Amino acid sequence: MTTSQPRNNARIHSHRDLIVWQKARKLNAMSFVLARQLPEDERFGMRAQIQRAAVSIATNIAEGHARFGKGDYTRHLSIARGSLAELECLLELGSDVGYFEVEATKSPLAIADEVSRMLWVLVKKLGSRQLLPRSRA
Repeated sequence: MTTSQPRNNARIHSHRDLIVWQKARKLNAMSFVLARQLPEDERFGMRAQIQRAAVSIATNIAEGHARFGKGDYTRHLSIARGSLAELECLLELGSDVGYFEVEATKSPLAIADEVSRMLWVLVKKLGSRQLLPRSRA
């Protein structure tokens, strides 16, 4: 299932009930494992940036869910999606320069793709026109 709703259609009581948040947490853990593989001289560079981007995804989903308005929620989902794109880019760059084996990034990037699609579906379900691409007429 590619939605952010629980599989059993139970009510969502907190961000912890969102499958997209659960997957973002898994991606966060995987990203931290990869970040630890970076050389020590990247501790304040790429390592810190990977960790910040990974943390931002799950935390923005949680924060948005806790907000009272749909606008705040969709804005935080948009921020989470931006952080997700940043994380994907960092993992790909890490592979490009030889910090990560390409094989080691395949699973995190697959989960990132899934989280991205789930965030997009959630934004659409919330009905936010401001985050949807405009058609050119």
